Amino acid sequence: MIFRAVEDADLIRQAAQGAVEPYNLLVSRWEKRVYNYLLRITRHREDALDLTQDVFLKAYQNLRKLDDPARFAPWLYRIAHNEACSMFRKRKPETDVDEIEPESVGTGITVGGSSVFPVELSLAVASALGRLSADQREAVVLKIYQGFKFEEMAEILACPVSTVKSRLYTALELLKVELAPVKARGVS
Repeated sequence: MIFRAVEDADLIRQAAQGAVEPYNLLVSRWEKRVYNYLLRITRHREDALDLTQDVFLKAYQNLRKLDDPARFAPWLYRIAHNEACSMFRKRKPETDVDEIEPESVGTGITVGGSSVFPVELSLAVASALGRLSADQREAVVLKIYQGFKFEEMAEILACPVSTVKSRLYTALELLKVELAPVKARGVS
């Protein structure tokens, strides 16, 4: 992982000087992660695809403004966060942003090409994530699915670490209750 970070830093420096091929390599390394992040935030494939393209275009246009190549991941996700927020602001009020496309939100873990979790569990997790507030869902996605540290999440979300922790822990408690077996909740 450290070797890859060094490679990313070199690619970022080269791309910032105008080299296209190093930037294409960066895109190929990061596009799937950014797309998955945006898919879980927007919950629509087409929106996630469009936003992913916009993110990498903006990143390319602003790469020279990135002071520290080691901060590329939080910087890139901040752009993705901003693009998603812009899309939500532009969306017409009558558009139902809470509509979930369960087939587009892959939440099961795959090992060797086969899903470890049954489809029902994947759908239950996607549905439970959909019932969280947008801020809570984003905190879960950044920490659990993307693996960011709290400080990086605070940078991406432009809020204090304490706020990030509060959103995450509240969301995890809600998910625990939501995903608990029916009998454990006292319903028979």
